Amino acid sequence: MRQAVRRLARWFGLLPGRRAAEEVFDVWARDGRDDGMEVAHGPVARRVLASLGLGPDSHYLDLGCGNGYTVRLVSARYGATAVGVDASSEMIAKARSLSPHSPDVSFVCASFPRHSLPERSFDVVFSMESMYYMVDLDEALRAVLELLKPGGVFACAVDFYQENTASLGWPGYVGTDMKLLSAQEWRSALEAAGFGAISQRRVVIPEGEAQEPWHATVGSLLTVGRRI
Repeated sequence: MRQAVRRLARWFGLLPGRRAAEEVFDVWARDGRDDGMEVAHGPVARRVLASLGLGPDSHYLDLGCGNGYTVRLVSARYGATAVGVDASSEMIAKARSLSPHSPDVSFVCASFPRHSLPERSFDVVFSMESMYYMVDLDEALRAVLELLKPGGVFACAVDFYQENTASLGWPGYVGTDMKLLSAQEWRSALEAAGFGAISQRRVVIPEGEAQEPWHATVGSLLTVGRRI
């Protein structure tokens, strides 16, 4: 009983200690919380994906794909070959179960930047709310760069960043380590990894689609870089 109480308390950030991100998201997948993630992040993801020039000849990777909703979307809407990677085996299992009739869709369980994907094979790599979980962000960004074809695009969207003050307590709630950077620090991190043509903007969505008030005011931070 005491151990169960401690687990619940840690889950809500009341005790010190952190779990690996994949452990957290295994629990979320079993509890069905991936649906809420899709609802909350979907409006931003759809807007970002529409701006990336995806088409039938594109090869797309979602890094931290969760239940695979953007992978299915990119395959169905743009006709692209789409791959999802996630460290959570439970999320990957759910993604596969939701994609039984999608021949151009595949999923890989890997703790990025450790992976078996071929280098220089993707036109677009997208990450929604996953890069700040990386143990070594610099190494992870260099690994993303190596996955891109020359001219390929990396689009990194985060809600947990310094300027979004509503997000600053999330590590305690989620119960895992999260790397907090400012907008300028995200830009600098991509520059240091070797990306070029870097641009940055806030993705703000209408109040009617917003799950939280800050979605319609502060918005998600999107940093885009290219492999030159």
